[in-house]
Formats: sequence, C-alpha cells, structure tokens
Amino acid sequence: MRAGRLLSVLLILQTQRRVTAGELARRLEVSQRTVLRDLAELSASGVPVYSVRGPQGGFELLDTFRGPAGSLAGGGPTGGQERLRRVRVLVSPAALQRALVAGEPQGWRPRPVPDAHPHAPGWLEGSFRFGSDEEALRSLLALAPDVEVLLPQHLRDAMAAIGSRLAEQHAAARGAATGS
Repeated sequence: MRAGRLLSVLLILQTQRRVTAGELARRLEVSQRTVLRDLAELSASGVPVYSVRGPQGGFELLDTFRGPAGSLAGGGPTGGQERLRRVRVLVSPAALQRALVAGEPQGWRPRPVPDAHPHAPGWLEGSFRFGSDEEALRSLLALAPDVEVLLPQHLRDAMAAIGSRLAEQHAAARGAATGS
C-alpha cells in the first residue's frame, strides 16, 4: 500500500506544478501527517522534493527532475529535443545583475547554500527558467565565463564542449598571427 501511495505522490507532483499537503492528503485519502512522512521518504530516496512557503506554497519537484526512466507521467523528450524547465547554475554577482536587468535568462530562483563554493567565492547558486536546450545555451553563453552550469549534466557537457572549441579556435588564431 505504501509503495503505491509513494508512486501516486510522485505522479501527482510530476503532473502538477505545486501541491499542498492538504490537497495530497485529500486526494490520497490519508492524513497530512502521512503525506509529510511520504514526502520525507521520497526525498530520502533521492527524489528532489522541496517545499515552498507562503500563501501560494506547497510541495513540488525540482524542475530538472526526470526520474530514472524519464517522466512517469509520460512527459519525455519531444521531437528529439528535451523540454527543459530549469537549469541550476553558479553565477557571479555581476553576471546575475546583468541577467536580471536584461531579463534574459528569465526566472532567477536563488538556492540557499550553507557553504560558499571554494572555487568561486562570492558566486551565487540558483536556477534560471528556459524552454529548450538551445535557448539555454544561447542565454548562458551571453553570461560566460561568469556562469557555471551545475545541472542538468547534458547541458553542462554542452557548455564545456563549446568552451573547448572556442579555446582551440582562439589558440590556433593566436598561433597563426604570431607565426608560430
């Protein structure tokens, strides 16, 4: 029974943006306390569930979560291009200010981090909202080198590949200009 309820909670969270504990309890016909235990169990098993406080608060999944076999709710890649909702990044304060003023990328959401990042002191961790991988790459390249993609991994790899190609291209051009 519990495994089925955990799967039901996961399906509800994947199909709805945000759900309150009361709404989950009503839909699953259990107490709110049981729902909170189920959410803690999902979180402990690696499902990125988090709570949002306030009048519009509730529980939701981290936007980049797909689960081990893609979306359980049937949302997988569309037309060979995965729909991306949030990209977790590490960004310099100056780049974040440029992004907020320009409005691109959109939807900055800070992420509370207990410790500063040793390789990037003063940088902030959070996420931006995007519609596609291509849109994410274009917008994040405008912030380069003041942004580091943390998740999803395939977008981090794409940024690294672009950076490597740029370095090779500019190194070759510098060698040709100096005659070496």
